[in-house]
Amino acid sequence: MTEHSLWRFSRALHRAINERQYEDLEALIDDDVDWAVYGPIDMFPFFGARRGKAAVLEVIRQIADNIRVHRFDRESMMLGAETAAAMMRYSLTMLDANKPISLRLAQFAQFNAGKLVSIRILVDTFDLVEQALGHPIHLPRIA
Repeated sequence: MTEHSLWRFSRALHRAINERQYEDLEALIDDDVDWAVYGPIDMFPFFGARRGKAAVLEVIRQIADNIRVHRFDRESMMLGAETAAAMMRYSLTMLDANKPISLRLAQFAQFNAGKLVSIRILVDTFDLVEQALGHPIHLPRIA
């Protein structure tokens, strides 16, 4: 049994973010990759959609400039031959303020011949924004 593409990609991604080692990651991304992280782009400009390997590598460099990954736990996972879906919890540090952040996300990835061709990441943005702001967001009560 061979290793699933998600495991190789995940290790290379975290090495790129924490150690700025991009070579392994570059080899695992398709030239025409379709990448999207859904969240508040105004607060986190590295969220949003990107197309193509160069754009995705640049956004990963932006992420590496802003966060450090301390821990991640896969809460649930579904793997197909060339697909993966996961619910994950991350412990991060926002580097500009040395602020710890805990967030949950869902990711949906597609691979072709071991290379990432598409990824969608949905971030629990309400909790993330509260942590980034440093206080709870008070919303009006809805009857």
